[in-house]
Amino acid sequence: MAAMILADFGADVIKIEHPRGDPIRDHGHAKDGVPLWWKVVGRNKRAVTLNLSKEAGQEVLLKLAERSDVLIENFRPGTFERWNLSPERLHSVNPRLTITRVTGFGQFGPYSSRPGFGTLAESMSGFAHMTGEPDGPPTLPPFGLADSIAAQATANAILMCLYNRDARGGGGQIIDVAIIEPILSVLGSQPTVYDQLGIAQRRSGNRSVNNAPRNTYETSDGHWVAISTSAQSVAERVMRLVGRPELIDEPWFKSGRERAKHADLLDGCVGSWIGDRDLEEVVSAFEQAEAAVAPIYDAKGILDDPQYQALQSIVTVDDPDLGQVKMQNVMFRLSDTPGEVRWAGRELGADNRSVYAELGLSGTAIDALAEAGVI
Repeated sequence: MAAMILADFGADVIKIEHPRGDPIRDHGHAKDGVPLWWKVVGRNKRAVTLNLSKEAGQEVLLKLAERSDVLIENFRPGTFERWNLSPERLHSVNPRLTITRVTGFGQFGPYSSRPGFGTLAESMSGFAHMTGEPDGPPTLPPFGLADSIAAQATANAILMCLYNRDARGGGGQIIDVAIIEPILSVLGSQPTVYDQLGIAQRRSGNRSVNNAPRNTYETSDGHWVAISTSAQSVAERVMRLVGRPELIDEPWFKSGRERAKHADLLDGCVGSWIGDRDLEEVVSAFEQAEAAVAPIYDAKGILDDPQYQALQSIVTVDDPDLGQVKMQNVMFRLSDTPGEVRWAGRELGADNRSVYAELGLSGTAIDALAEAGVI
């Protein structure tokens, strides 16, 4: 995903896979044997195969590294070194190369040699501990949350290194991203609160310990909405809207944390008001009151929503395997270099000949690598 973000905005990303294919090609749903998740994360990338455990494959990688700005690898620590592709050797052919190493636990420390996945980061970071109903078990997300956060951090780190190199006269650096750390960084002040007060945040369902009302509520026609009252003025507007303005004058209503202690009362007021009205009426009333509300969507709701349509958050991509395929557009809009999804994930080894020809390999040499199982 880190490379996908960069590719979306014009980077020439060459995705290197073992000739067997990246395991993500077998993840998730497929249509007529075509992996759909791969169509998203492999988009805008040129796809080549290369067996890095073979010396001939290592030599090809060095040729790629020699002409590249960035190399991203996510093997366990020591794997690249075992293949004679240490940072020292890579920098010997290209001192300006940014070497990006993404692992579960980082390049050093007692856990560094363990296999690591986003699920473990979601567990260790405190996310699972604080997620779920108060009387229920810790809850994991149904998608790669920690992986996605780490990917965005990785893309950011790469850009920082390139800026330091190109604008500040620096050289190639080594980036060490441990998947357990970026998610820890986005979970708020938990470590500080525990350090100073000895308080470890507990599960609170959809409620917040910092403000109320904040929950999900069902409408009369069976839809769900979420509201948030992080701003005091919004909390007051909500209570006026649902017909309980007298609560605004309560001393405890002036603080988000104090309101959270009265969540049962506030949720009862809001929930009963919403439960008597259909989705359209609820959203319209909240909008007129300038209070924050959003429908809880499934994928169909996302595709049908007029705001997402206005932003072009979902784009349709022409694809040789699927004809046309919808997927998320680029993450943000830049005024002069807006980025785009140029193509979906390509077939295994689709760009072997064009990429390796750019390295000066002849057709005969490429055929020989294929015969030897290197590509």
